[in-house]
Amino acid sequence: MDKHMHIAHFTNTYQPVVSGVVRSIETFRQSLIELGHLVFIFAQDAGNYEDTEPFIFRYTAFDLPATHDFPLTIPFSPFVEKLLPSLKLDVIHSHHPFLLGHSAARRATDLNLPLVFTFHTRYRDYSHYIPLDQKMVKRQIDQVISDYMRRCQHIVVPSESMRHLLAEEYGVTRHVTTVPTGINTQPYRQADRQAVRQEQGWGEDKVLISIGRLAEEKNWTTLLAAVIQVMQKYPNVRFVLIGEGDERKSLLDSGEKIS
Repeated sequence: MDKHMHIAHFTNTYQPVVSGVVRSIETFRQSLIELGHLVFIFAQDAGNYEDTEPFIFRYTAFDLPATHDFPLTIPFSPFVEKLLPSLKLDVIHSHHPFLLGHSAARRATDLNLPLVFTFHTRYRDYSHYIPLDQKMVKRQIDQVISDYMRRCQHIVVPSESMRHLLAEEYGVTRHVTTVPTGINTQPYRQADRQAVRQEQGWGEDKVLISIGRLAEEKNWTTLLAAVIQVMQKYPNVRFVLIGEGDERKSLLDSGEKIS
């Protein structure tokens, strides 16, 4: 793109929260800046956390005990409402279909700007956080997602499997682009792998590592079932799961059964 654009990202979670969505936004923001674009982030209040990046604007938010690192962001800010027109935005990019996602859609309409939405995850898999009839909750979630995507001019997905999901479950086949989330590999290149192996007592075993939030919607039981089959066939394989979450205890119990 020859034109240097002004881009606003609206997200319910950003630093200091650690998640795939935050990683995605950080990665693409840095890449866009390196291309000469001006990128603004509108996200949840982060308490005493001090932003080291410029152009981060925060909405009031409250912690939700049931979901830990997922604060409830209040999608209203008189300051942001006054600020947005002065930024001379070219596009608004939403990362959620609710809360600040609604703010993003509303402001895109008010300012006559294109709305881009990244479909990061299968939202229906989070239905268990709502203690109601799960079939009804999943239907409502699907309806919210469908309605939201109709308001968007373009949709970004992180994988081809997610693109297929949009086509199969929502009938969305046009104006969809697959853009995998990148990761900075430099810290891993600098790691002393032999020192880590020695510290952990892994020797020369083959080590499979998975990193993520230990929550029901991540479907760790399927991964464990696959790992069991691998370990039964190859006794020199170790499996390391790194993360925190509500499922930690049950996963530890499953790990003891495997070992």
